[in-house]
Amino acid sequence: MATLGSDPRPHSQLASASIQSNISGNNVPTNRGLERALEEGANSGFFNLSARKLKEFPRTASNFDLSDTVEGDLSRNRLAEVPSEVCHLVALESLNLYHNCIKTIPDTIINLQSLTSLNLSRNQLCALPACLCGLPLRVLNASNNKLVCIPEAIGQLRSLMELDVSCNEITALPRHIGRLKALRELNVRRNLLCVLPEDLAELPLVKFDFSCNKVSTIPVSYRKMAQLQNLQLENNPLQSPPAQICMKGKVHIFKYLSIEACRSDKMPDSLYLPDIDQNKKQDTDSGVGSDNGDKRLSATESMESVDPQFTMRRKMEQLREELELMEQLRESIESRLKVALPEDLGSSLMDGVVLCHLANHIRPRSVASIHVPSSAVPKLSMAKCRRNVENFLDACRKMGVPEDKLCLPHHILEEKGMIKVSMTVQALVDETSTKQALFT
Repeated sequence: MATLGSDPRPHSQLASASIQSNISGNNVPTNRGLERALEEGANSGFFNLSARKLKEFPRTASNFDLSDTVEGDLSRNRLAEVPSEVCHLVALESLNLYHNCIKTIPDTIINLQSLTSLNLSRNQLCALPACLCGLPLRVLNASNNKLVCIPEAIGQLRSLMELDVSCNEITALPRHIGRLKALRELNVRRNLLCVLPEDLAELPLVKFDFSCNKVSTIPVSYRKMAQLQNLQLENNPLQSPPAQICMKGKVHIFKYLSIEACRSDKMPDSLYLPDIDQNKKQDTDSGVGSDNGDKRLSATESMESVDPQFTMRRKMEQLREELELMEQLRESIESRLKVALPEDLGSSLMDGVVLCHLANHIRPRSVASIHVPSSAVPKLSMAKCRRNVENFLDACRKMGVPEDKLCLPHHILEEKGMIKVSMTVQALVDETSTKQALFT
């Protein structure tokens, strides 16, 4: 008696048919999805072939016109090399090859003369070819590879604004890296660097990350990095500046480097041993001890003219004093307002908001109106900043701060007199503390 629903074919044929059905069933959606992505790429100028387990560029791509493609995404695949087909898409402006198995880059990549952004991160590259430096790149990400060096030709990338070679095995940066005059962001985190090139000081860097390396000294020339906003240097065996200075942030680091620059600015030996006859002439011409009515040199000026080391010591003492005053200013504000001010103290005070709050903390309602930023207008206009600053200075006068200890508005607004600002705040705190002591 036959069983209902049974198939008369042998068991082996059934198994074979089942396997064949599964294979074709798996392939159809995949191929259709791939062809759909290619079709969309041909229509939009952006092909997205990410996370498709590709080991090569799809052969069916030849059925679509991708010649006008400006952006391509081949990330999260299994490519062992940059596909030659991609190197013929001359209109490409952005190419994402993140997280593949790429070991080599073909010389034909030089065809991509419109390419401005290239992501090669998380691959297996041991070197970057020199031909890569003949492209008009603005962004280059080669992080998380096996790079041991960067080609000297990197200096040819005159339009490069962002360079990320973090998490590699690079032991030294190329000497021509200082030619990247457009570079804004440099990330060399987690490499094997021992020395930082001094030429980096000439670049307009805004972000610089050299954390997790073997750097022991920051070049004193880095104090000239006027545009630098974000500096990451943790996990390095730094000795100059020492760790306690580095922990305080960029401002303190740069002050330390300025002091070191003065100390290393040695004078020739001949200047330390002035000629005796010349000293006699200085004594005669200086007016010291004479009655010829000429302007006499002060004792300090005489010392500076004879001993250049004296001038150097004075500069170092002034820098140390400035560091101490800035630290006192930060402490005075943070301890009273219970806030943590940004690393760049000057820029955080220039709109006058924090200073007005400080005045109101010391004497409530001493500043009746404070202009503050909002989510709609995150930055105050210069006119509102000036009103805040002038209101703060008026409050200081009312609380008894002498005129000779008041800073000028431009000292705050232009960050050009933080020593004066520190003296004003200290005088305000001292004046109010004295009055409170008298009343108690």
